[in-house]
Amino acid sequence: MIKRIVVFALIFTCNLTVFGQEEPIQIVDETVANRLMLYALNETDTDYDVMITVDGSGFRQSKAKPRMTRVPATSRVQIARLMINRGENPKYTYTLVVNDSLSRRALRREFELVKIAPKKPITVYITQNCMKCDSIMQPLKDSKWQFDSHNLAEKPEMAKQLKMAVPELDVMETPVFSIGGLIFPEVKNYEELMEEMTKE
Repeated sequence: MIKRIVVFALIFTCNLTVFGQEEPIQIVDETVANRLMLYALNETDTDYDVMITVDGSGFRQSKAKPRMTRVPATSRVQIARLMINRGENPKYTYTLVVNDSLSRRALRREFELVKIAPKKPITVYITQNCMKCDSIMQPLKDSKWQFDSHNLAEKPEMAKQLKMAVPELDVMETPVFSIGGLIFPEVKNYEELMEEMTKE
């Protein structure tokens, strides 16, 4: 069980900022009209309970006592809302409590699922005769993983270079995957892709 308390000193200078990169929960702030929204961003596979306490100047906030809020795995949850004072630049500090010992009393708020970067970056090269692309690509699009894709029909120079490593490229009916910088032309379905990703 972990319980972390982290204090950050922040000066708001842009509309979207990410802090606390070393923690399992990051704080993302975003301006909407005259409000500064604070979100807890969880890019791990673990659910956490999170509580934030904000202090500072140039804004107003609810006087309600802070409570633990559930932040599910691979999600973003709004945990605070600051009303910016007219003509002022908000400056604030916050204390963040992160707990992986989940409480039934934690608030359950609406959350937005987010994509996360795999340990081995994924790049997909869509071949010109890719008859089976949809059956592989749709599960990947529906997954939690971030990935890059390139349509080789639109990028002949890229196709030419890739063909040096994959001579059968022109007749392939499946995409070519790059996983962690290595080319895998033999991957035929989503399950095989996940197997290659998890190999050491």
